[in-house]
Amino acid sequence: MDEQLNCAPGGFLSLSEDSVILSVNQTLCELLDLSSDVIIGQHIHTILPKSARVFYELYFMPLVQIGKRVEELYISLERKNGKEIPVLINANKRENKSQNVIDCILIPIKIRDEYENVLLNTKKELEKALLDKQKAVSELKTALKTVEEKQQELLGLYKQNQTFKIETKRELELARKIQETALTDRIFNECIHIESHYKASHELSGDIYGIYQIDKHRYGVIILDVMGHGISSTLITMSLQSLFQRLIPKDGNPQTVVKELDQYLHNLFQNSEQSMYYCTIIYLLIDTAAQKIDFINGGHPPAFLQDTTGIKELRSSFPPIGTFEGIEFKTTTLPYEKGSRLLLYTDGVTDPFGFNHLKPLLMDNINIPLVSLKKKIIQSIDSTEFAYHESDDQCFLVIDLL
Repeated sequence: MDEQLNCAPGGFLSLSEDSVILSVNQTLCELLDLSSDVIIGQHIHTILPKSARVFYELYFMPLVQIGKRVEELYISLERKNGKEIPVLINANKRENKSQNVIDCILIPIKIRDEYENVLLNTKKELEKALLDKQKAVSELKTALKTVEEKQQELLGLYKQNQTFKIETKRELELARKIQETALTDRIFNECIHIESHYKASHELSGDIYGIYQIDKHRYGVIILDVMGHGISSTLITMSLQSLFQRLIPKDGNPQTVVKELDQYLHNLFQNSEQSMYYCTIIYLLIDTAAQKIDFINGGHPPAFLQDTTGIKELRSSFPPIGTFEGIEFKTTTLPYEKGSRLLLYTDGVTDPFGFNHLKPLLMDNINIPLVSLKKKIIQSIDSTEFAYHESDDQCFLVIDLL
């Protein structure tokens, strides 16, 4: 590292794609009160407080991987004595011989934090003035004057907030389009017909599904529902999706797929119990040659298999993934006859008070085409009788086994 970079007024470090620190400058060493020998070769988590590690994994790394560049991202470092240092980080991904390297510039922003503290103290003083105004008329006049001054400040902050909300909405809309673009398409051939429905309750969704043709006769079908809503659940959902997109087309074995997804969630939050997330899952491996379904249901609403004898429920035998470590997920196998029909769904499509209207709906419409059945299910969800669904994500798959 040249002398100019080593003594630059801002911190510098470079990372491998596995988040191992490859190099640091002297400025960053002084900021952390650590020597370069202690830092180099360590995982980036060693210089991040717990609150910043999850943010790093769920936001920083995906941004670098997708866009290769991060600008003015707010994060905190942790000094040797445990004190947190707020910094702005700018990062750029580049190719270096046989590996990709992420270069990061870190600028301390102590003045910004001091400004935020000033605003917080000002707010507290205003609240106290408002409480004390009843004591005397003279104090009331002083308090009213203070309020007028603060109103101007709040008006400026409100305008800033409105601008931020507009920009955030634009970003969320882009994220929603990316999330929906990543969904797999319908499948329709001589062996199987699969239709899907997906609707987020907000800009982003915690539900996700995937349908994959593994070979000539085998199809992998999965639905996941991550706890909660909003950006955090969506980031986890998309992270899990990228994993099962690689796992299912490779082999599709239910035990392998579910075990890998479960272990991924445990690894993601192993250092932060307060940030733990769990996820209900149902995964089916359909073999049209053997006319059988291998499945695992982990805490998810039961899927329905409809044939000439009636409706069978593919019920949960395991807790949601991400809850307990060491669970041995085992596959259940069901034979099916040609002409059978499957329905998989998330809890946003059913009654939260226990009544599942989908089962009688299937029974009443056994002979209608799959596309018509899909429309009827959507109509039932959108009806006033089930208005509660507006607060939850909606996702379901209907499958004809031809």
